[in-house]
Amino acid sequence: MTTPLSYPLSNQGIATDAMIHPNLGTAQLVEQALSNGEGRLAKHGPLVVETGQHTGRSAKDKFIVRDETTEDTVWWGKVNASMTPEHFANLKEDFLSAVGQKHTLYVADLFGGSQAEHRVNVRVINELAWHNLFIRTLLVRPTAEELDGFTPEYTIIDLPSFRADPERHGTRSETVIAVNLTEKLILIGGTKYAGEMKKSVFGILNYLLPAKGVMPMHCSANISPEGETAVFFGLSGTGKTTLSADASRTLIGDDEHGWSDESVFNFEGGCYAKMIRLSEEAEPEIYATTRKFGTVLENVVMDADTRELDFDDNSLAENTRGAYPIESIPNTSVDNLGPVPKNVIMLTADAFGVLPPIARLTPDQAMYHFLSGYTAKVAGTEIGVTEPEATFSTCFGAPFMPRHPSVYGNLLKERIAKGGVTCWLVNTGWTGGKYGVGNRMPIKATRALLNAALDGSLNNAEFRKDPNFGFEVPVTVAGVDTAILDPRSTWADAEEYDQTAQKLVQLFVDNFAEFEAHVDEGVRQAAPTAA
Repeated sequence: MTTPLSYPLSNQGIATDAMIHPNLGTAQLVEQALSNGEGRLAKHGPLVVETGQHTGRSAKDKFIVRDETTEDTVWWGKVNASMTPEHFANLKEDFLSAVGQKHTLYVADLFGGSQAEHRVNVRVINELAWHNLFIRTLLVRPTAEELDGFTPEYTIIDLPSFRADPERHGTRSETVIAVNLTEKLILIGGTKYAGEMKKSVFGILNYLLPAKGVMPMHCSANISPEGETAVFFGLSGTGKTTLSADASRTLIGDDEHGWSDESVFNFEGGCYAKMIRLSEEAEPEIYATTRKFGTVLENVVMDADTRELDFDDNSLAENTRGAYPIESIPNTSVDNLGPVPKNVIMLTADAFGVLPPIARLTPDQAMYHFLSGYTAKVAGTEIGVTEPEATFSTCFGAPFMPRHPSVYGNLLKERIAKGGVTCWLVNTGWTGGKYGVGNRMPIKATRALLNAALDGSLNNAEFRKDPNFGFEVPVTVAGVDTAILDPRSTWADAEEYDQTAQKLVQLFVDNFAEFEAHVDEGVRQAAPTAA
């Protein structure tokens, strides 16, 4: 199906003689990608592509234009780097010139956000057919009726072939992701990593929604058979997609959501899952998507002759990815939304092997850990990260949060209090020692603990107070090895555990110093205790 553009590119000041392919469907975009030599079909139908040099986000190459609109509303610093309006004007001029020279362009009109009153109209212009298929898969796809009269509010132009000029454009390198919130224009160049597009839309919504009292979240979300929603905060590689894809629960979405007075709603219409070391046994729902036409697999190694996929081969990238429509997962929400949450789960991949597999948090502790956003960067998620390392990413999504973290933290605290929400911290990282010594937390144990938390039975367990972090940790849980619940007991050297735990505590304390002035005394008292 092809739906013409109801709002022509010329209305946006974009002049080009290119063949425009407007709002193509999945099959047409796959055909285009194959015809252009952009990818190959795997044995069971997915499109397999390679992203080249950039196999993850180029976090240091992202900029927000600093002007009257953003000067006092964006949290400027190492996360939100600034670009001058003058540099952006040069970049825009050169981008539009490059667009004008293209022979073929793919344009998709889409929604960022599934709840009508809180979504934005997004137009995406691509030089690659598979990029257009990717973003059409990941965002919310309008109906034919909704496309009739569609007027874009925000526009993304993504040209991997474009090379930025640091002197002329104010960039760090030839790669650029430039966000102009005043002109409502995002320019992406010098990278084929498709995730830059979806995260740019996430950033837009993270900027707009707090002003409306809606909490934007880097989380997955699902619903129990009893109609109770759970949200899972966490950075890439902590298990958001894996743990939310549970056949016994209805999936709302795997990565980006809003929490309004009425509901939790998905920002997207698809999922973007890590594929490295994927197994049918551990993650059957996600594995099944790799055998479906329309799925896009990034940097997954494939046998050239048999077209069989090898999910264990990381020779192209550790951050191998799969993009697929949300309906590819069984038991998904028809409306892409659910009730306000009953449980909030904060996922962390603790590379130190110190944190327990699950802990219950007070509201003050929840805000403390939300603002801290402790996890480990997983290899391949960002350029230059080759092994896990401890990091703090406020709100479990600092790279995508344009406003000050306290804006999101206070929204969360209000929502928790209003809904009587139970909060949990879940470690999907290491046990039995730090990274390199211990092992990754068994996914079966994590699922068993989560199931107990979400069905309410874990609240009836006996709890102990963690001596370092002060949160409550269950002593025994049916079906879970008791030893794993006490991290200290899993270490060969208990004294070494104590030393490592104190090191991690101090990292928390040091990191939180910048937030202390923006929180109340209760949250400050929720800090871990240094010896």
